[in-house]
Amino acid sequence: MKAVQQGGGTTLFLVRHGETEDNVRQIMQGQSQGRLTLHGVEQAETLARQLADEPIDAFLSSDLRRAVDTAAILAAPHHLPVETTPLLRERDWGDFTGRFIPDLKDEPWPDNVESMADMMQRAASFLEYVRTHYPRQRVVAVGHGIFNKALQAVYHQKPIHEIPRMGNAELRVLELP
Repeated sequence: MKAVQQGGGTTLFLVRHGETEDNVRQIMQGQSQGRLTLHGVEQAETLARQLADEPIDAFLSSDLRRAVDTAAILAAPHHLPVETTPLLRERDWGDFTGRFIPDLKDEPWPDNVESMADMMQRAASFLEYVRTHYPRQRVVAVGHGIFNKALQAVYHQKPIHEIPRMGNAELRVLELP
């Protein structure tokens, strides 16, 4: 991977965790721990090789197992610890958690699903956390599909539906002022 030019702010390497067993089974994971598949481990190892020569100052991860395991693989070549934070957790899907996703199409939303406003506020809080705790640094952050879209929506000041879906172990780079 070609090095990203560092400007005056923080470079955030935003990553979605590797493929999980529940991704394959189309189960709504939400804030459940999740377990990487062998393919998910391979995806993370491939990205780790791509990032191996990048100067990285810190690795952050959601505190959910699927993200922590991905982040540990990415951090290994850099010999850096992984800091976990609940700010990076996936959206809380409440009673939808653990359900087969195709069955949810016409279901009424439970009251205990994290609101879009709350998730977007959490995304803004995470970006502010990175700006203030890692100024002018290069940070890898491993999160989740929907929440990573929320982070990018806040960053780009766009509606979340305009942000393209991230694949498993996909990387996007954000330059924070």
